[in-house]
Amino acid sequence: MNAIDETRVICLPGKKDTPTQYWSKVLGQLLRFGLVGGLNTALDLLILNGLLWLFPTQDSLLLLVYNSFAYAIGGLNSFFLNKYWTFGRKQKTSRSELLRFSVTTLSGIACNDAIIWLVSNFFHPLIANATLWANASKVIAICGTVLISYLGMRLWVFVRQPQEEKAMEQSFFQERIGSSAENTQFSSVQHEGAFVERGQKHMDRYASRRRAPIYRGLSVILPAHNEEQIIASTVSSVLETLDGWMKDFEVIVVDDGSTDQTGSIIASIAERDARVRLVTHEVNQGYGAALVSGFRTASKELSFFMDSDGQFDIRDLKGFFPFIDEYDAVIGYRIDRQDTWMRKLNAWGWKQLIGLVLDVHVRDIDCAFKLLHTEFLHEHPLETHGAMINAELLYKLMQSGGTYREIGVHHLPRLSGRATGAKPAVIIRAFRELFVFAHNSRVARNAALWQGVG
Repeated sequence: MNAIDETRVICLPGKKDTPTQYWSKVLGQLLRFGLVGGLNTALDLLILNGLLWLFPTQDSLLLLVYNSFAYAIGGLNSFFLNKYWTFGRKQKTSRSELLRFSVTTLSGIACNDAIIWLVSNFFHPLIANATLWANASKVIAICGTVLISYLGMRLWVFVRQPQEEKAMEQSFFQERIGSSAENTQFSSVQHEGAFVERGQKHMDRYASRRRAPIYRGLSVILPAHNEEQIIASTVSSVLETLDGWMKDFEVIVVDDGSTDQTGSIIASIAERDARVRLVTHEVNQGYGAALVSGFRTASKELSFFMDSDGQFDIRDLKGFFPFIDEYDAVIGYRIDRQDTWMRKLNAWGWKQLIGLVLDVHVRDIDCAFKLLHTEFLHEHPLETHGAMINAELLYKLMQSGGTYREIGVHHLPRLSGRATGAKPAVIIRAFRELFVFAHNSRVARNAALWQGVG
């Protein structure tokens, strides 16, 4: 497999702040953000006025050039002050962080320029003095972009965990790779409560994996809905490929209420090959429900799921096996996604929303090419039945203290059938499930927190 990149991540459940501590931190951030904003505004205005003093103009287009330059300098200052002071991120600046900041800054510049263009043209007949005209326009434009800057910095650019939790993650990672699993323990003095119990449980599982073969058995779950034109080819490809790799495997096809011949085709294949199992939903319950049924049916030590529409190459799975003994999950991301621009846009927006609401940040949340330990799936049963299922899976993995590695996989053009992920009903259901799940998770965390305090 020619993967572009691989990412490994350690996720640990941290100690939660009380509501008082949380709001105290938020108010502190707001105060520091306001001070940084004031300093950046002064710097922005100083640069703008310096340019106007050196090169006077009443040309709106040239004013936009001056404004964009001044705003960009202020934005660069804003990045470092907000990163290291406002949000306390002491670690090395990452490319993704710079990219998010650049997008936020460019959005701010566009908004700032749009407002200043409209306001300057409105004030131009009213104010004769060029400096006063430019500054009046600038102040109004600044007021209009403060909200965008704050939300971008607070909710997207600097969305990672606090420095203390990062240090804990690094310490945990060093223990995993620098010590034998049998001798790795969590100190009750350093780590309290449920974190100790979950961390020790995770290390016990890790120790048992290190002594075991890389893969002892594999359950392949293929959710299918009206895929009669491609399902036989997909199952045949899976069987042929796995035959060359291992002896102990099963292929579970979940027919999610298909109205075509999908179920009949799989039933015929299952009669000839006992390794193929058919799970049938009498009515369509949703993509997530199909995966839940497949996970529940899985009987092998590892579980892998992939869409049955022929857009993935099962051979890419071979590159996942070397890492599954070290990580709780190996998840794929599509190297060159073969979908319409609208589906790509929807996926990008969904990814940002999941990051904002659940604090789950991966390259490709909904990539249907993931390898996990079946034990985890049985211990943490999934609840959502729609497109929210992948986000829930990754959220529960992170909350349990699990680890994952990201690997690039090929994505092929769809040759038959049609995608249903962009249907309004599917989107509305995903939004509903997301916010219901987020609310229930928050209630459960708060209950656990206060129980621990009591």
